[in-house]
Order: sequence, then structure tokens, then C-alpha cells
Amino acid sequence: MGKSHPTPAGTVRVALLGAVNAYLVPEDDGLTLVDTTMKGGVKKIVAAAEALGKPIVRVLLTHAHDDHVGGLDALAERLPGVEVIISARDARLLAGDLTLDADEPQDKIRGGLKGAKTAPTRTIVAGDRVGSLLAVAAPGHTPGQLAFLDERDGTLLCGDAYATLFGVATCARSKAAFPLPALATWHKPTALATARELRALEPRRLAPGHGPVVEDPGAEMDRAIARGV
Repeated sequence: MGKSHPTPAGTVRVALLGAVNAYLVPEDDGLTLVDTTMKGGVKKIVAAAEALGKPIVRVLLTHAHDDHVGGLDALAERLPGVEVIISARDARLLAGDLTLDADEPQDKIRGGLKGAKTAPTRTIVAGDRVGSLLAVAAPGHTPGQLAFLDERDGTLLCGDAYATLFGVATCARSKAAFPLPALATWHKPTALATARELRALEPRRLAPGHGPVVEDPGAEMDRAIARGV
């Protein structure tokens, strides 16, 4: 499985193909799994949880793109009764509803959105807490993306608001070597505004959907924001 480098709070990154991430966040009652990678990543996620010696008790989704929810159905089969949580807004995308609200920018919602058979057991909004994680609004990549701030150690699990593969970038303007986050972004001006708002949280480390965890990411986040859209 490769060597794990847990955060101070014990969160472990599980990377599929070195590029698509899920995170196991330890809590008193077990593990919160943030995102699921794809179906092919399920065995690796389960093995990582077994190595930590705790059960996965909930699956928390940053947004509804296939590379974040693709393992959901297979995990739900292996973990009967697991709690499944997503934002109220992206729950619609997960269910196949791609319509936009009247007050949302009317750009096309992009990226892989095959959805899942597994329905969420709970939906949340910004400001809600899931264990030690504070949900933070992070729209732009999708209308309802959420980031999660671990209030114990300052780790920001940012979904695709930022990526760190080949360097830190926002999903409003990805690195040329890894263009997929920008190509799959619904509304880039909103995504850039989100990047600024997440930077203002002063995270101690940045844990993205794609790429390695970055310690003390402030300066690199600033440079990514400065590149604009």
C-alpha cells in the first residue's frame, strides 16, 4: 500500500494511481472516509482502514464527480449501514439531476457525473460539523462542493478547490501538466472566489482531491490565486 504519513490528528491519505485521493479521518467512534476515489480504489481504502484498526463508520463526500464518488456503491456493499453524507446541493448531482437554480450562474455543469445507486443517508450545508470536521462552502468546481477543516490540527480537505499534482493550483486555472480540474469546473469565477475564501482560513496543511498533502501551504495558495482564471 505504500508508506502513510498521517497528519497530527491521524488522518491518512489513500491515493489511487498516486493521483486520486481519499482520506481516512480518525474519530472516537471509528473512521470518517472523505471521498471514495473510484471503484478500483475500494480494496486499497478498506486495507488502509484495516491497517489503522478502526471501522469506516461514515463516508463524507466533497462533491459528486465520478472520481470522488465512484467507489461509493462498492463500499456501501462492503459496509452495510455505513452513513453516507454529501452537501444538499450536490446530492442532486449524485441523483442525476443536473438542473441549475435560478440564482446560480447558468454555465454547464461539467465533469463525470454518472451518479451512484447509493443514496445519501444525510445531507449537510456549510457550517455543519461531522465529527472533528467543519463543512466549508467551496462552490465553483460543482455548485455544491464542500471543503472540510479539521479543527484539531488545521488540515483543510479541499476536494477539487485546489489540486497539488505538479504544484498547487486552483480549479479555476489548473497547471498545464494536470488540466483536468479546470476542465471539469462548472464556474471558474466562483471557483477562484472559493480559493480566496479557503486561503483566508489559514490552513496548516492542504489535503486535496488530487496530489500530495502540502504543509504550510499559504504562500503556494497565494501564487495559485494570483494566476487567476
